[in-house]
Amino acid sequence: MAEQKPLQSKTTMILISFFLGGLGIHRLLMGYSNWWLMLITLGGCGIWSLIDFIRIITGSLKMADGRDLA
Repeated sequence: MAEQKPLQSKTTMILISFFLGGLGIHRLLMGYSNWWLMLITLGGCGIWSLIDFIRIITGSLKMADGRDLA
C-alpha cells in the first residue's frame, strides 16, 4: 500500500495554488503523481492552474486518495 500524504489545509492549498500554481506544487502536496506535467508546461500556460485554483476554492479538488481538504 502506498504511503498516505498528510491531510492538507484548504487555506494553505488556496495560497500555494495562487502563488505557485504554475509549478504544480499544490498537486505534489496533495499526493497527485502527475504534478510534474504542470511544472514542465507552467500550469498548462496558466489554464490548469486557474482551474485547480477554482476547484480548490469550491471544494471539488480533493486529495489524491479522495479525502476532502481540512
